[in-house]
Amino acid sequence: MQRAAQRDDRAQRHQRAKRLRRALVCAAAVPAVLITAGCSSDSGDSKAGSGSESAGPTASGGSTKPSASASPTVRPAAYGKLPDPCEVLSGKTLADLVPKAAESGKKGGSDEPSSRASCAWDSLANNGVKGSQFRWLNVSLLRFDSDVTRGAADEQAHAYFSRQVKDAQSVDGAKDTKMVPLSGTGAEAAAVRYDLKKKEGLFKQQTVVARVENVVVTLDYNGAGLAGEKTPDADDLTKDAEKALKEAVASVSKANGAAGEAGSQPSDSASGSPSKPAASSASPSGPAGKEA
Repeated sequence: MQRAAQRDDRAQRHQRAKRLRRALVCAAAVPAVLITAGCSSDSGDSKAGSGSESAGPTASGGSTKPSASASPTVRPAAYGKLPDPCEVLSGKTLADLVPKAAESGKKGGSDEPSSRASCAWDSLANNGVKGSQFRWLNVSLLRFDSDVTRGAADEQAHAYFSRQVKDAQSVDGAKDTKMVPLSGTGAEAAAVRYDLKKKEGLFKQQTVVARVENVVVTLDYNGAGLAGEKTPDADDLTKDAEKALKEAVASVSKANGAAGEAGSQPSDSASGSPSKPAASSASPSGPAGKEA
């Protein structure tokens, strides 16, 4: 009986031990399952989020990849053409400035007439034994186009305008050089005048320059009394040159559909690659249009 009781007791302890081990195993297994499930859930969410951010379509069906940056641009040139350079001045103005050559303008050669053009007149009024009066007039037009590399057309024109004025102030042999800004002519304008002694006589030179939008107008006008004739008055020549400059600027504006009034000031809202730069016209000419 005692042995039987001992066997029953051992059997009961063995059963309790088995149940305890199973309970412990199950208790240890639950957190592992939860952790595994949690990791799986996080992994899935992370992958879903990653895919959504990197390559997922937008609500409209488009890709979320960033678009390429826009190409750089500059504002377009305001003026796209030039007038005939020999027709930018009225017949009356030409008759006043070059009375013996109003109808004989000589157009300069250019393979780009829409970008650069020029016309020149020279007049010799022979007064017999009293000598003669010589006049020379040249109008030069240069138009710039906008370009991503060089910049806006009007900015290029401004730089060229500044160079023209500077060149006119630094002519070799010039005496009593004076420069004054002008108002009421294009976006900016200036007049440079000086005396230049030549073998034929003393020449009074006027160079007036204006910028209207993306076009630069340079007008050279000089006069001299030859063979005993008196030297012309510089103030009179300058006034005539400034009047002619206003007309030329108005002709440029009119050719491009803008207001053609001589004293108008364009909006200057647009301004590229320059057309081939024209040679500086600051150097005056002597009789028969020959350069000094």
